[in-house]
Order: sequence, then C-alpha cells, then structure tokens
Amino acid sequence: MEAIIEFIDALDAAVWGVPMLVILLGAHVFLTFRTGFIQRKLGTGIRLSITKDPDAPGDISQFGALCTALSATIGTGNIVGVGTAILAGGPGAVFWMWLTGVFGIATKYSETFAAVKYRVKDHNGNMLGGAMYAWERAFKKDGVTPWWAKLGAVLFAGLAAIASFGIGAAVQSSAMTEVVTTNIPGIPTWACGIAIVILISLVVFGGVKIISRVCEKLVPLMAVLYTLGCLIILGVNWQFVWPALCAIVVGAFDPQSVFGGVLGSTIVVALQFGCARGLFSNESGLGSAPIVASAAATRNPARQALVSMTGTFWDTVVICLLTGLVLVSTMLANGDIVSGISAETITKGAELTSAAFAQIPVIGTPILVVGMILFAYSTILGWSYYGNRCITYLLGKRAIRPYQILYVVVAFLGAIGIGDVVWTVSDITNALMAVPNIIVVLLLSGLIARETKHYVYDGNLLERDTDPIPQYESK
Repeated sequence: MEAIIEFIDALDAAVWGVPMLVILLGAHVFLTFRTGFIQRKLGTGIRLSITKDPDAPGDISQFGALCTALSATIGTGNIVGVGTAILAGGPGAVFWMWLTGVFGIATKYSETFAAVKYRVKDHNGNMLGGAMYAWERAFKKDGVTPWWAKLGAVLFAGLAAIASFGIGAAVQSSAMTEVVTTNIPGIPTWACGIAIVILISLVVFGGVKIISRVCEKLVPLMAVLYTLGCLIILGVNWQFVWPALCAIVVGAFDPQSVFGGVLGSTIVVALQFGCARGLFSNESGLGSAPIVASAAATRNPARQALVSMTGTFWDTVVICLLTGLVLVSTMLANGDIVSGISAETITKGAELTSAAFAQIPVIGTPILVVGMILFAYSTILGWSYYGNRCITYLLGKRAIRPYQILYVVVAFLGAIGIGDVVWTVSDITNALMAVPNIIVVLLLSGLIARETKHYVYDGNLLERDTDPIPQYESK
C-alpha cells in the first residue's frame, strides 16, 4: 500500500510539473494575443456581471453563474496556497502568481465562449454545457461526432467528475476541520464532519438553482469580509507594505536578495511555484468554470465569457495578491517568522499563514479562521455542481443522486482525515482534465477570435446569437 501511495505522489508531482505549466501558460499567452488582448475589456465584463439580460435563454443570472464559479475557485488556495508558494519560491512567487492571473483571463474568456456557444438543453429545458459538449458538437458532421471528439468529451467529463471528489470535497472539508480543531481545541473531527455533511446536504441536493442562490449571497459576503480583513492588517503593517511590494517584485527576478536567501532559491523555482499555485487557484484552462457559465441567461457567448473572465481577476489578481502582501509585510514586520522558517519549525504553507495572521492582535486569527471556513465551504458547493453536470453527461440523470450521496460521504472522510489519497488522485485528474479542455479551446480559437471581433470589438454585444440551442438526449 505504501508503494502505491508513493507512486501516486510521484505521479501527482509529475503531472503538475513543468510540462503542464508550459501547456497552461502557453495557452494563456497564445489566447491573449488571439483574442486581441481581451483583458482590456475587463471593465466591460465587470459591468455586465451586475447587469441582467432579460429574456435571454438560461437557468440562472450572469451574476449567479459568476458567483457559483467563484465559489469553486476562491478556496484554500487563495490563503494556504499563497503561503505554500512563498515558502517554496520566496516572495517573488506572488509576482508570478499575479502575472499568471493576468494572462489567465484570456483563457477563462475563451473556454467560457466555447462552452456557451455549444451548450444544449436537457428534456426539462435546463442548460448543459462545458468542454464535453464543445467536443461533441463543434466537430459533428452529418449528425455524427467523430470518435476522437467523443473521446475528448468523455475524458474531460470523467476526469472532472473524479477531480470533484478531491479538490471539491475531501481537501476542503479537511481544511475546514483542521482550522476549527486547531483554534477550538476539544472538538472531535467526527463532529466537524457531521456538521459539514449537514451544511453541504442542505444545498447540494437542491440542484444548480439552489447552489447558485446560496453562492450569489455567500461569495460577495466572504470576499468583502476577507478583503476588508486583509486591508485592516495592511493598515496595521502600513510601514512594511511598500517594502513588501518591492520584495515581491525584486524576488521574482532575484530570490536570494530577499530575506537573505532563506526563502526561495532561483528564478525558476519562484516562477514554477508561483505559476503552479496561480493556475491551481484560478483554474483558468481547467474547464471547470465554463460548466456553470453555460447555465447563465445570456443572449450571446461573448457576454457571459466577458463576465466569467472577471472571476480570474477577482480570484488571483486581487485576493491572492492581497494575501501575498499580508504575508510578506507581516514577515518583514516580524523576524521571528523568518527565523522559524530558517530553523525549519515552519515548513508548510498552512503553518506560515497561521503564524503570519497570528502576529496581528485580536483580528488576525479570526480573519484567517472565518476566511478559511467560508472559502472551503463555497468551494465544496461549486465543485459539487461541476461533478453533477459531468456525471449527468457520462451516465445520465439517474446517476445524479448516487453522485451527490458519494460526494457528501467523501467530504465526511476528508473531514476525519482519511481523504488524503482521494485528494492526491483528484489532484492528478484535476491537472489532466486541462489537457482535453485546452485542446478543444485551441482548436476553436479561430472561431472564438472571429466572433469576439464581431460581438466585442465591433460593438454587437446586444445582438442575440441566432444559432438554436438543441435538446440533448441524455442517457
């Protein structure tokens, strides 16, 4: 058994290694130029996210779809993941994480465009979409989908469904339990697990509309509370905010000059860990967010694609950067933290994050605890929907209830500490699902570029897509 676990760990490190980073970053840069640097339309996307699109086909509002997607991406990676990146790659890793978010905006736009363009309706008229439907519909000729396109669809849906159990259920419930039991001694892990199961079940079994309604209220609240908390901490550390920003920029190109070389080693390491954590945090290129974006009420693919790309901005460019500034400024203000890293008493991202937030009297630890719980819970809800839609594609609507039950069970197992293997396997599939998603987006990049020019740059965002949304005969 130990040998199997070691193999799984080695495979996990391999799939999230340099080749995967090159694929995702390469796609980010290519799609940035292919879409005419769509990032410059970020303001339009933010405006559209809070604008209703009356009489447009869809199940939930554009804002609801964005919040549901953000619920899945804004998770422990925005707090602990930033700490892990800094610990491994130094403060400069935050710079590369931020830059990854900037370029990832174009990929999030493109993959959402493809998903909405090729979405379908089920027998009840509910919208279904994602990379699997893009694969199946975009290359269909004479009513027949080529075997290789069907393979791409099945691979994406299968890998995403498996990944949902780890990134969505096991690791997030584990993080919630750890933060509660650490700060409130005496509470058994099984009690946390039962509480998490109840909280999840109240929402997950209600379907996409219930999940969307909860996320529409929860995500803005938790983001605002966490942002305000970080700003208060930065106010306390105001003398160290500018030096922290300088350390982040300088450390991206000269890691040894920051903290005397205690953190990070080379530019390559800072870049690798910064990009990896950034990609993991905002999920641009993984194809997850477009699944829920396909359910949005929108008159054409470009409108929802513009809304969805703002998710990467809020997730990485804003929240991850805020966390990075809080951690680095607190480390500059408190030399004991750097000494702890040097003495190897602080060896994990969670330990670094806890130590940094704990240095702020009264409010530091509560901000961390509340932020971790809310972020983890929202991620559980968001990924439950992704897995639901993928299982529906693979096995039909009859598989939805068994999937939901298994999802809740895995969340409980993660809470009591036996979900590590599930998480590692899911981390692997989380990376691998990006491959069929990136391939289909790149194959459709010409179409995306042409229609982006028509809708976005030629001023036709109010125009309705004339292509009919077909009904999909599910199993």
